[in-house]
Amino acid sequence: MKQKVFVGCDHGGFALKATLLPRLKETFPQIEFSDLGCEGESPVDYPDYARKVGEKVGRGEGRGILICGSGTGMAIAANKMGGVRAANLWDVNVAQLARQHNNTNVMCLGGRIVPAETAFEICKTWLTTEFEGGRHAARVDIIHEMETK
Repeated sequence: MKQKVFVGCDHGGFALKATLLPRLKETFPQIEFSDLGCEGESPVDYPDYARKVGEKVGRGEGRGILICGSGTGMAIAANKMGGVRAANLWDVNVAQLARQHNNTNVMCLGGRIVPAETAFEICKTWLTTEFEGGRHAARVDIIHEMETK
């Protein structure tokens, strides 16, 4: 079964998504990427797209990539969804640690902040880095416990 990655953006992230998604599909043919919007640079509300992706990720259907102007709004909104562990990423080191230590299942990018080539490298790192488990698993379990209370 193909791994699934759900991708969403607002108007501030549309240009980066438009550049990034075809490269990701070409680089990772073993992953099924689903574009959940938005469809242009007309203003939209980023929480709507964080919800679309977050619902899928929270149900365990796959991982997510969200892009807005700074990445921050998407991360805040996505983290309101049960089962989502979203991180705003700006370099490959942070992307690697977010997967290894935090088992993030949604990555957020700032379309107005992160250059396209850097964003591509961040995505590659995040998509190929595994969760280390061990001492980190107990911490992720505490986070899960916090969201279920």
